[in-house]
Amino acid sequence: MLLQRCIRNFQVAAALLALLVLGACAGSGPAKTVDTRARTASPTGGEPGETLVPAAALTLFEQAASAMASGDLLDAELRFKEFLLQYKGYPGAYVNLAIIHANNGDDAAASAAIDAALQIEPSHPAALNQLGMLLRRNGKFLEAEAAYLKAVTVSPDYALAHYNLGVLNELYLQRLDQALQHFEAYQAIVGNDEQVERWISDLTRRVAANQRTANVAE
Repeated sequence: MLLQRCIRNFQVAAALLALLVLGACAGSGPAKTVDTRARTASPTGGEPGETLVPAAALTLFEQAASAMASGDLLDAELRFKEFLLQYKGYPGAYVNLAIIHANNGDDAAASAAIDAALQIEPSHPAALNQLGMLLRRNGKFLEAEAAYLKAVTVSPDYALAHYNLGVLNELYLQRLDQALQHFEAYQAIVGNDEQVERWISDLTRRVAANQRTANVAE
């Protein structure tokens, strides 16, 4: 069961690769594609504002995102780094680098990229989600939960964070009620995910069985 969930988690994450927009709104939802507008942190660190993305920046980002989506992670990494040499203020590029580094098993580089994204936008949902994944891989389950919860607080319809909260609560924290709630939230956002629907059915039965057992014990 754990292996199945881990494989599925990678599949869901892979399906969302390179869908991050340039700025803080990258985490607004898993179906969001590269946009011509991006929210960027203000120079003074205040509230982010809408900024028109320069055409050259958009072109570079789209090239990197295309390489990432095609599975050429080495090319994507080089392109995102080239992008960031010229355009440092877009957290989505750092988040995509974090995903690439995590896929390569380089947690130190992934952590550095996540930190860079959160320095630009501390409430960036996709960066918080990646932080949660990194913390979970390192056995810091409660810290991972806090990062995921912050992501869905900032962006309630950020499906992948709900998915990861479902996995975390079911497999690592043994909280079936919470796992069910987050898988249902994920399903409501993305539509019909047949695998997750089966998990929801299984969890519904298990939660009901636990409740019946608790009632008998009383």
